[in-house]
Amino acid sequence: MSDNTSNTKMSVEDRLDIMELFARYAWAIDSGDIAGVLDCFAEDGSMDHLWQGKLKGHAEIRRAFEELWYDRPSWWAGRQHLANHFLITREGEGARVKAFFSILQFNVEYRTNFVFGIGTWDNYCVKRNGKWVFQEETIHAWTDRSTVMWEGEDRAMTKGPRVARPMPGMPAR
Repeated sequence: MSDNTSNTKMSVEDRLDIMELFARYAWAIDSGDIAGVLDCFAEDGSMDHLWQGKLKGHAEIRRAFEELWYDRPSWWAGRQHLANHFLITREGEGARVKAFFSILQFNVEYRTNFVFGIGTWDNYCVKRNGKWVFQEETIHAWTDRSTVMWEGEDRAMTKGPRVARPMPGMPAR
């Protein structure tokens, strides 16, 4: 973005408030707190999620989380979303926030732990009524080689083994 605000450094307080937004969001989605989830989004905020698609506004975001939490019993309970390595830059009236995420899972049925998924967030946050919220949340889950973030040369990637069958909703490779 070429406006003057994109070059100004954000205050430490704003940066910490944005990082706390991610923490509040993780606590809400991992504990089934729909009011807490919606409190993290602007009224007209959007979410682009691998499994639920592009959603806009609180009603669509609510529906998506109700599907995630309740259409797959025992699938979500025991999850822990972790966000880290925040890159926060001023953009327009808000802030572009990129972060890595990992999802740890405690399987409540089998009492085992595993890594459910990893990837990156590319979110646009705005301050509304004195509080930072997500205007746009974009989730980039790493599901195969083509979705892993890599800016280096292709020679860093192997031709290696292929997944025997694609994940649901993913094209065969």
